[in-house]
This record gives sequence, C-alpha cells and structure tokens, in this order.
Amino acid sequence: MTQAHAVDPVRVEHLDGGALWHVVLGGTKGNVIDRALVDALTRVAIDARNAPDLRAIVLEGERGHFSYGASVPEHLPAEVAGMLRRFHDLFRAMLDSAVVWIAAVRGRCLGGGLELAAFCQRVVARPDAFLGQPEIVLGVFAPVGSAFLAERMGRPGMEDLCLTGRTVTGTEAHAMRLVDELADDPTAAALAWARTHLLPKSASSLRYAVRAARRGLAQRFLAEVDELEHLYLEGLMSTEDAVEGLTAFLGKRAPAWRNR
Repeated sequence: MTQAHAVDPVRVEHLDGGALWHVVLGGTKGNVIDRALVDALTRVAIDARNAPDLRAIVLEGERGHFSYGASVPEHLPAEVAGMLRRFHDLFRAMLDSAVVWIAAVRGRCLGGGLELAAFCQRVVARPDAFLGQPEIVLGVFAPVGSAFLAERMGRPGMEDLCLTGRTVTGTEAHAMRLVDELADDPTAAALAWARTHLLPKSASSLRYAVRAARRGLAQRFLAEVDELEHLYLEGLMSTEDAVEGLTAFLGKRAPAWRNR
C-alpha cells in the first residue's frame, strides 16, 4: 500500500508503510532547480528527519531528465546571494535528515542537478544519461561540486568535471566512480536496492549509522561550503566575466571574455 502527498513542486510518495519515500522533482521544464524547488525539497528533508520509520529516499526527476541544473536568472547579482544560501541550506538539511538518499538518474543531470544527485549516498543512472558540472562554461564555479565531488570520485575526477565543464555519459560516470550502478530503469533499481539492503534494518539504528558514516564528511563539507560561498559572492561575482558569462547564456550568444 502506498500513500502520497504533494509538496509543490516536488511529488512525494510514501512506500512500504513509510519506510521508503519516492520523491520526484518537477514544476519546470528540465526540472530546473529554482528557489521554489529548493524550498520544497528542503521541506522534504526536514520532514524526513521527523519520520521515525523512514530508512531511505529515492530521488528522481520528471519527464525523462533528472535536472538541467540551477536557475541561471537566479544566479545574477541581484538574486545570487539568497539563492546560493538557500541551495546550500538544502544540503545541510539533507545531512541533518540522517536517512539514506538514492538518486535515480536518467537524461540530463547537470550543474546543481549533479551536485544534488552526487550528494546522495548512492547514484543509479542509465548508461545513456548525461552528467556534468558545466558552470565554468558560464564563467562561474560550482561550490557544492568543488567541496564534495572529490569525496565521491577522487580529486582528479572532480577537477576534470569542474575545470573543463564537460559532460560524460552514465557509462563514463560509472567508470569515474561518480555513479554507483548502471540500470536501464534506475528508479526500479534504486527501489530494489533500498528494499534489499536497507528496509530490513532498524530505522533508528540506520540513522545513527548514517550520522556516523558521514560525521567527518559533514564537518569538512559544512566548513568548506561556507568558505566557497564567500569566495563565490565576494570574489567571483565582483568580476566582469562572471556576469558576462551568465548574461551571454541567457542571451543565447557566445560570451566575450575580458579575463577580469
């Protein structure tokens, strides 16, 4: 039996008597991570912390894609400080939830979408999915990706994606250890993995295990993401090229870099 409730713009389905939640990102074309989606997903993470029977959350996107990435207009100077702090608060809430998050990735999983998926304890992707951290192409950088991807795939892989902005397939991402499992139906595979490996466990004990497994990571990540947020807002956003890259993307033209 399942129970479902809506947290606009995400859809939350309670499975297996509340032991497993299926969360679907939606609301916009490409499941763009804008302020509304960030706030809704943060509420899901807070609700998860207070759901004693919950072991795991399977996270995916609607309409054949995980997410095209974060909202570019909300990263312009007038809005970027509020957006960035809200986005980083989402990751703090995910850590605080102390449940296992599993990303089911199909289609595009880019930018903030990749940061969100990679932060999960497990990533299951279609072989033909596309994953990337393309912020540098727009003249900016990815704070969460910079702080966290090395934990998942090692520093060389993190620097490859963050410094080149290139996109890799699910198959390539699996070889790079960015993805844990390949499956033609990543949602079914994620749910099956959770039911096999997590649902038989005590929910309360599993929460302590999650906290223990990520204790050092949480300390490192929280300190580093605060520093990178400051670097982004006080350093990067004072440059001409950061604004040029964002406005060029919105204007669908090539950026005219001035290297300052």
